[in-house]
Amino acid sequence: MQKESKPKTIGIDARMFGYAQTGIGNYIRHLLEYIFKIDHVNNYVVFLMPEEFDNFQVPNERVRKVMTTCKWYSWKEQLIFPFTLYKENLDLMHFTHFNSPILYGKKSIITIHDVTPYFFPGHKMKSPLRRWSFRLVFYSSVKKAKKIIAVSQSTKNDIIKYFKIKPGKIQVIYEGADEQFRILEDRIIVEDLRRKYGLRKPFLFYTGVWRNHKNLVGLIKAFKIVKEKYHLDIDLVLGGKEDPYYPEVRETWEKLGLQNNIIPVGFIDQTELPVFYNAADAFVIPSFYEGFGLIGLEAMSCGTPVISSDRTSLPEVLGKGAIYFDPDRPEKIAEKICLVFTDKNLYNELKRNGFLQIKKYSWNEMGKETLELYKKI
Repeated sequence: MQKESKPKTIGIDARMFGYAQTGIGNYIRHLLEYIFKIDHVNNYVVFLMPEEFDNFQVPNERVRKVMTTCKWYSWKEQLIFPFTLYKENLDLMHFTHFNSPILYGKKSIITIHDVTPYFFPGHKMKSPLRRWSFRLVFYSSVKKAKKIIAVSQSTKNDIIKYFKIKPGKIQVIYEGADEQFRILEDRIIVEDLRRKYGLRKPFLFYTGVWRNHKNLVGLIKAFKIVKEKYHLDIDLVLGGKEDPYYPEVRETWEKLGLQNNIIPVGFIDQTELPVFYNAADAFVIPSFYEGFGLIGLEAMSCGTPVISSDRTSLPEVLGKGAIYFDPDRPEKIAEKICLVFTDKNLYNELKRNGFLQIKKYSWNEMGKETLELYKKI
């Protein structure tokens, strides 16, 4: 008779829990939900920031939550957080982002969503010191970890290439799309949203952060070509909080005289996001770099055709459910937008292929594969 394994204590870094506007926040939310559903043996310690500590409901007696004030990318994360972890005497610690503390030396695994800061440092890493610190923390994290979870083969390839990690140490575990992303039968909800935001015309939709690697400037230039060359009577709806560090997005559409055809709707709540996808005539991902491209799967789940950049993980994840363009060439972006809006056969083909593509991904499978990895270690 096989002896049952003794329960282990596993820590999960959930400091970005609740930040639903980020892919990492969504990943943590689903990781916790599905791991706790399927693991009936091990004990868990969940590390949370004060803002979300009360919002996280402990599902059973084997899960305990610990509050920490050590924010991500801070000096406290590196100097104080490791000692918070040591106090819990963990058998395994799962860091859900690249930024594990250098001073924490016990057994760990790490999830790498992308290596975007390596290519697009952004305003927070303008100083050489911050860039050096990022590379040091990233390098230390992937070297120390017993195993690395990459959310796509593309991300795995980048880790191997830029950090010289052996392929066998990295396991690709895909993410999934929420069940809330689906075709809405009640079209009154969609019409109400259109009235609320003044969406009177057919529209192309984007949502996400307004940072340089998202290529919003290129998208806006392409949209100008759509209006002038192809004479499409459509609007461009931009979801996501406007970033004061990247004023060139708004400056570009004002310079090109597109104020009447670009509608910035701000941060979109998770409850409203499926309605936007349902209301949109097409969804666009103009990015230079994406670790996974979850928003593309969300759009497909709602029956919205996807027009995507052909870079990094996007062709891998979206497959035949999207039509692709070179993000460096606004005229090519415009050409593909025009095709989707004018070719009904292509439009319907993308919808069909999108529904087939999303069947390959599941948060439940992500939970199962992650738990199996915990057990192996």
